[in-house]
Order: sequence, then C-alpha cells, then structure tokens
Amino acid sequence: MAPVVPSSQPWVEKYRPKQVKDVAHQDEVVRVLTNTLETTNCPHMLFYGPPGTGKTTTALAIAHELFGPELYKSRVLELNASDDRGINVVRTKIKDFAAVAVGSGGRQGGHPCPPYKIIILDEADSMTEDAQNALRRTMETYSKVTRFFFICNYISRIIEPLASRCAKFRFKPLSEDVMSSRIVHICREEGLNLDSEAFSTLSSISQGDLRRAITYLQGAARLFGSSISAKDLISVSGVIPQDAVQALLASCRSGDFELANKEVSNVISEGYPVSQMLSQCLVDGADEYLQLMDVASNTMRALCNMPMEFSYE
Repeated sequence: MAPVVPSSQPWVEKYRPKQVKDVAHQDEVVRVLTNTLETTNCPHMLFYGPPGTGKTTTALAIAHELFGPELYKSRVLELNASDDRGINVVRTKIKDFAAVAVGSGGRQGGHPCPPYKIIILDEADSMTEDAQNALRRTMETYSKVTRFFFICNYISRIIEPLASRCAKFRFKPLSEDVMSSRIVHICREEGLNLDSEAFSTLSSISQGDLRRAITYLQGAARLFGSSISAKDLISVSGVIPQDAVQALLASCRSGDFELANKEVSNVISEGYPVSQMLSQCLVDGADEYLQLMDVASNTMRALCNMPMEFSYE
C-alpha cells in the first residue's frame, strides 16, 4: 500500500473554523451572531480589528451556515483586496449581483436559506472613497434582497454613511493563552513537537495574529520536520535575530560612529528589512504602553509649550 501523501492544503484553511460558535476568543461577537443565525434576521455588518483574529472566518461561517453548500455559490459574492473594486466594479458586478431577487424556498438540508444574498467585501478599508460612496446607494436600493458584510482592519477608513448602516463588531487581539491552545491542537493533529521556548517565540513573533502563527508553523514544519525550535521559527518568520538587534543597540551605546556604521552596513548586507529593525529596536526593553505614552507626553509638551525637563521639587 502506497504511503499517504501529506496534504498540500494551507493549514490556515485546513483548521479554519467552519461554524461561528468555534471562532476563538470573540465571545461577544459569537453570542450576538449565534442569535442572528437562529432568527435569520441579518443586518449589514462591519467586522473590524487586527489581522488574524477571525473576521473573515466569521463572515464565511455565517454565510455557509445560512445557505449550506448547495446555495452558497449562488447566494454569496466574495471580493477581497486582490480584486478590482473601484467605482466601475461597484456600478457593475456588485450592483448586478445585489439587484437579483431570490426566492424564499425555506430550509434546505438543515440550513435556513433566508430570502436574501450576501456580499462579503474583505479589506474594505482599501476601497477608494468614490467606490464607497457609490456603494452607499446600492445598499439603500437593494437592502431587502442583499446584505453587505464589510471586513477591515481600520474602521476609520470606512466612510461614515456606510459605517452607520452596519452593525459593528470589534474583533479583539488574541491572547497568548488562546493562541497557544489552538497551536497545541494543530501540533497534535500534525504530529509536531515544540518546546516551551518555541511556543513563546511563536506567540511573540506573530503578535496576536493566529493566521500568521499557523503560517509560520507550517513553514517551519516543511523545512525542519516534526521537531521545531525557536530558532527554526525565527528563520521562517523574517524576524531579525535578537543578536543582530542587540549588536546595533550596543554600537549606538558605544558612541563610536565607525562601529555603528559597521553594524548598519551588516544589517543592509544581510537583507534585513529596515522597518522591521526599527520596530524591534523601538520595543526592545519597552512595550506599546511606554512608547505611546512617550509620544503623548512629547506631544503635550509641544502643544502646551511645556519645558523639556520637568521639575520634581
């Protein structure tokens, strides 16, 4: 008997939750949307929050649970940032899909199959303002037969007339415990061994983005096999090794321009992204709170004409 060929399917798809109730950590969102599935009373929706926290997964799960595999293709239109979504697409493809009425055939195969369609616009914050304005009229005209799901990282980039027509759901960054439990499950299913340092490193380099963590894990498994170390994960992630960051910081502390020039040249010659190096240097020995507080206090000084040094007398 021939050996089983390992699946080439990306693990982010293989382990993507298929039902809303299985989405991790977004308890408030899941509770509200579970009620939506029971009543099939679905408004336009706006999902926003950091990447890899379950926004697209939730939208797809709702659509699949409402319509099932048979009606999904005819009732759901998915568009993301890789598609042309300028004003012409809104006026043609989206409008044509939204305009077609559907019958109320009732439940099929355990799915409610309500009498409307769904248009999922992933990364909606990358749409031009003109396209968003054109979309507003389409939403108004065809709201009886079409629901829109907008997915974005930055709600501020969605024009207010669209945002105000939607039920808004904020997706929180995933905690280390939630991510670890999901990674442990995948490791068990795929037969991988990670030590505690590797788990901690994976959590650190993925920064609350579960999709990124799973992608790094699969990449490391393909390159290094079933036993994966922290060093293996860093090498597939593109994160700059800590010793390179420390060497640059040490050269700055030395006050030696030639030494600093040497370390900067090393960073460039190794092909490390400069933006990544700056990011890692900024958080070394600090955290997001301290960095933002520093920005706020310096802004306060500038706006209020405060002295550069505070007196503690």
